[in-house]
Amino acid sequence: MTHVSVDSFGHERHPWIGRTVRDIASRGEGELTAVVQEETRGRIVRVAFIKAENNIEWSTAVGNVQLVP
Repeated sequence: MTHVSVDSFGHERHPWIGRTVRDIASRGEGELTAVVQEETRGRIVRVAFIKAENNIEWSTAVGNVQLVP
């Protein structure tokens, strides 16, 4: 993984924040609101948070996120 700027809360400055993305796991689409690095069982996991137009929010692995053209 390349070096990513992370704030004190683990939030990345991801270039897709505020853009429409698709979660390939759920096939849901919405705005990427955050990418957070969380420590789980001694390793760092990158989690994407997405908010749909109906205001339902969910999280998924960053690897499941695709930018919607």
